[in-house]
Amino acid sequence: MQKRQFITMLSGAMLTGVSGLVRAQGAGTPGVTDREIKIGSTGPLSGPAAGYGIVGKTMSAWFDLVNAEGGVNGRQLKLVLADDGYSPPKTLEQSRRLVERDQVAFLAAQIGSSTGLASRSYLNNAKVPQLFVSSGSATWLDDAAKFPWSMGWLPLYTDEGRILARHILQTRPNAKIAMFYQNDDAGKDVLRGVKEVLAAAGKKLISEESHEVSDPTVDSQIVSMHASGADVLVAWGSPKATLQSLRKTHDIGWRPAIYINPSASSVPAVLTPVGLDKVKGIMSAAFLKDPSDPTWKNDPGVLAWHAFMDKYNKGAAKEYLTVLGACLGQVTVQLLKQCGNDLSRENIMRQSRRLDMDLPMMLPGLRVKTSDARPHPIPDMRIQQFDGTSWKVMPS
Repeated sequence: MQKRQFITMLSGAMLTGVSGLVRAQGAGTPGVTDREIKIGSTGPLSGPAAGYGIVGKTMSAWFDLVNAEGGVNGRQLKLVLADDGYSPPKTLEQSRRLVERDQVAFLAAQIGSSTGLASRSYLNNAKVPQLFVSSGSATWLDDAAKFPWSMGWLPLYTDEGRILARHILQTRPNAKIAMFYQNDDAGKDVLRGVKEVLAAAGKKLISEESHEVSDPTVDSQIVSMHASGADVLVAWGSPKATLQSLRKTHDIGWRPAIYINPSASSVPAVLTPVGLDKVKGIMSAAFLKDPSDPTWKNDPGVLAWHAFMDKYNKGAAKEYLTVLGACLGQVTVQLLKQCGNDLSRENIMRQSRRLDMDLPMMLPGLRVKTSDARPHPIPDMRIQQFDGTSWKVMPS
C-alpha cells in the first residue's frame, strides 16, 4: 500500500499525530520536552499472565505509527513498559521506578485490577495521572473523588456481570447457573454484578468456584461445578484458566451454556487450542469488534487496523488483546491532542475527563465518553456468540 493511501484510510478512522513543534505550558512536567513525551506502563511481560503483555506492546506499536506521521504537536511518544509479572507488590515497585527513575509524564494502560490498585495511592499522593488502567473494577468509578488522579478503562466488571445475568435470565429463565471466577477484585466484581441481577429475580447461583491466576490447573473447580447440576457456566478468568476450563468441560462431557471473559475470547490464543468445534456456541460480553469476523471485512476501521498491524505490529495475533492495545494507544493520543499547549499533569488529568470520541474498533453504538460526573470511559457492552469460526454480535 502506498503511503498516501495508508494515511487516507487511517484518516477519520484512526487518530494520528499533529505536526508542528509547540512548547508546553507545563514545561516542567517530567517526561515532557520539546521533542518527546515519555509515558509509562506496567504489565505482565513474563509469568503466568504474560499473554496480557501484548496489550502494552501493541500500544507501543501504535505510538510508532503516530511518531512516523510526526508525533503529537511535533513530539515523539515514548512508551516505557515495565514488567510486573502480574504481581501487585511488583507493580508498585515498577510504578515508583517509572516515576522516580524514568521520569515519565504519566502512566497509561496498566494491566490488571489488583495490580493497578496496588500503585493507586502512591500515584495519587505523587499527583501523577494513572490513566486508562486495563481494568473494569468498580472502584475506579466508585472512589474517583478519593483518588482523582486515577481512571479505569474497561467496561465496569459489575456492569458486565449484570449484562451476563440479564441475558441468561432472558434466554434461559429456569437456568441453573454455576460461576467460575478469578479470585481478585475483577472476578469478584463480575460475581457481584451477576448475583445482584439474580437476587432481584429471586434466584441465586447453585455453585461458585474461584481460581488464582497462578493456579497450575483449574480441573478440580470444573469437576465440582459439573457435579452441582448446573446447565449454565459463567467462566470468567485469565486466558490460561479459560482455555483449561473450556477443555476440561468438554473432556468430562459437560455441555452447559458457557459465558467467558472477553479478555480471554481470543480465537487463536484460547479457542483454537481447545478446538473450534468444541467451543461453538459459547458467549461473551464485548465492546470491541472481532477483526476475524466476516461481518467487518469491509469496515474502514477494521481495514485500517489490519494495515496498522501488518506494518507496525508484525507477528502479533490479530485478536482481542491487540485490538485493545491499539484502542488504548488511540485514546492516549487523543488525550494529548486535547491538551494542546498545556502538557502539565493537571491538564492531562483535566482533559482525561473531557473525552467524547468514537473508536473505529468499538462496536457500533458504543463510544468513549468521560465527564467529571462519570470519569469512566466505556459505559456499555454487547453480547456476542462464537459460531465455530468467529464471534457474532447478538441482537440486543
